[in-house]
Amino acid sequence: MKILIADDDSISRRLMERTLQHSGYEVVTAEDGRQAAFELSRAGGPRLALIDWMMPELDGPGVCREVRSKHDDSYTYILLLTSKESSEDVVKGLEAGADDYLTKPCHPAELKARLHTGRRILQLEDKLVEAREEMRFKATHDALTSLWDRGAILALLQSELSRSTREPSPVSLLLCDVDHFKQINDDHGHPTGDEVLVEVSTRLLDAVRPHDAVGRYGGEEFLIVLVGCGAEHLKERAEQVRSAISDFPFSTAEGTISVSLSLGAITIESWDKSMLIEPFLKQVDEALYRAKESGRNRAVFAGSFVAL
Repeated sequence: MKILIADDDSISRRLMERTLQHSGYEVVTAEDGRQAAFELSRAGGPRLALIDWMMPELDGPGVCREVRSKHDDSYTYILLLTSKESSEDVVKGLEAGADDYLTKPCHPAELKARLHTGRRILQLEDKLVEAREEMRFKATHDALTSLWDRGAILALLQSELSRSTREPSPVSLLLCDVDHFKQINDDHGHPTGDEVLVEVSTRLLDAVRPHDAVGRYGGEEFLIVLVGCGAEHLKERAEQVRSAISDFPFSTAEGTISVSLSLGAITIESWDKSMLIEPFLKQVDEALYRAKESGRNRAVFAGSFVAL
């Protein structure tokens, strides 16, 4: 684990560095408080720190206050080293943001034990952050395909349309439906149907740009939000998506299956914040219906809309 040692005394700093390197730490050093604050605040900086109270530029409590003011996502555990022994000084250091303190000169065994406590706290925080992110992901993503779920993709669409009022840019939609999906389930079983949906999801993500969004709209339907895509490019983009599915057979546990998509498409050239998205979803759904009625494995375009 990476640890910062901040001390303006070069001898003390070097002795501490050797002790911690022998304990397996990756040591970063700082000669003054300003350098220490910089090292702890930069991306990828140490999350465990030994800070001397008395330093030039910025003292130990000052470093604590500056680091805490950054409100970074990851926590930094700070142990303050001090020759001050009064309870008032200890309280001052803790109120500045220190997590613990040691009186100099400190015993190596006690130092290691205090640092071990700090590591346990950081590991606990990492687990809590991981659990929070997992909960957030599950709340917005489809369990089978890991795509955005219906609520999340519609929220992203609303967000992109709102942004387009500030930075004028078209937004296009592709509503995709897997052709004859019920027959796939009936002929090969629902597990194979799930395999197909997962592979369709992967291919759709590969067929769009990183800043586009793909969501599972429901069942075998997928909604793609194409950011900054106008009507003049929509046909090309729709064909890329269609061919990504139909041009290459799907390999499943039940064998090779040919799969295709029908698509409805619409471009929203401009947007007014007083407008609702439901009429556009209805239009693109009607275009999808026409694509299926006219033979499937094709895209039908609802045209483009410009707010007056």
